[in-house]
Order: sequence, then structure tokens, then C-alpha cells
Amino acid sequence: MLRSRGITVPIVLDFIKVLLIAFTSLFPVVNPIGCAPIFFGLTKQYPQSAQRILARKIAGYSFAILAASLLFGTMILNFFGVSLPVIQIAGGLVVAATGWKLLNQSDEDSAKNNAPGTLEDALEHAFYPLTLPITVGPGCISIAITLGAHLRVRAGEMGLFHGIPRHFIAALIGMFLLCVLVLVCYGSAERLVRRLGKSGTTILVRLSAFILFAIGVQILWNGLTAGIPRLFGN
Repeated sequence: MLRSRGITVPIVLDFIKVLLIAFTSLFPVVNPIGCAPIFFGLTKQYPQSAQRILARKIAGYSFAILAASLLFGTMILNFFGVSLPVIQIAGGLVVAATGWKLLNQSDEDSAKNNAPGTLEDALEHAFYPLTLPITVGPGCISIAITLGAHLRVRAGEMGLFHGIPRHFIAALIGMFLLCVLVLVCYGSAERLVRRLGKSGTTILVRLSAFILFAIGVQILWNGLTAGIPRLFGN
């Protein structure tokens, strides 16, 4: 019995450790709390029911992207011959451009965005740009790919479902919990904005847009830092 406990406890602790690593490494990049005002700013022309459907769609798409990056990201990049720095550079440009657009949005543009929209219009933007790159961008994809590669090394490169698959399950659960938090924050965005008021919401949206722009520049810089030495063979 003691031996069984001695084997089980480290396995459980290791499982929890991988789960927490996956959650905590992705949380600051996904930033569901900070992105909730941006989500509301881009979807305030839709009724609340449509916003809730959008929140569910975004959470589902986000989990699918993170899970695919974790499990198959390295293989997909190798198949297409695309390096991770290129993904970072391209994604960083998209994220920075989105943040810059939101940061410089005029009041007239904001008023135009307040025109009532339909659910069909909302769903057209569920994946791009609301999921990719605003919620789950290249930074998240890079982290998930790196985490998957690390777990494969720990599994002794024995394949996807061999060695220690519990580590992949733990990472997927951590990602799932993060996406649930995205669902909660996005679904409650309107209530958050209502409490902040108009001026508070404007400040928070502008601040979040600036942070989004800064994240895009940082991702771009990371890609350039990793890619330029390879270009010159250093």
C-alpha cells in the first residue's frame, strides 16, 4: 500500500505541475481580463445574446488552436517548411496592426461601429480577428508549440500517444481552463463596461489597445531576434 502511494503521489504532483505550467505560461499572453474590453469594443454593435454566442465560439476556437499547436504544431511547421521566428514576425505584425487600429480609432468610427449588427455578421468575425490574433495570437501558439516539443522530449520521443501521455492531458486541461476563463470574461464584458461607465471604458479600451500593440511589437522583436542570427549564419 505504501509503495502504491509512493508511486501515485509523484505522478499526481507531476500532473498538476504540468497543468499549472500550461495555464500560467499562457495566461499573461491570452490576458482574458484585459482583452474583455477590447472584445466589447469590437462587438458592442451586436445584441448581448450574440456577444454570448461569440464568447462561446471564441473560447472553442481558442482551445482548438492551442490544442493543435501543442499536439501537432512542430509537425505542421516542419511540413510547410515554416520556422517559428517567421510565425512570430508575421503574427506580431498582425497583432500590432490590430492594436494600432484600435488605439487610433476615432469617435466617428466608434459611432459607426455602434450601428446594430446581426448574428451572421458577428459570426463572420468570430475566428478572425476576435480569436486569432486578438485572443490567441502567435505568442500563444509559440508557447504551445514549445511546450509540446518539451513534453515530447520528456516522453523520450516515443510518439504522441506513447511514453507519458498524461503530460499532454494535463497541458490540455490547463488550456481548457484558460479558455473557460476567456468565456467567462468575454461573456461578462458588457457588465464590466457598464460598471466602468463611458469614460472608464474608453480609458480601459485605449490602454488595452496600447498593450495589444506593445505585445505585437514584442512578438515581432522576438521573431527578429531569433531569425536575424540564422539569416547571417551566426
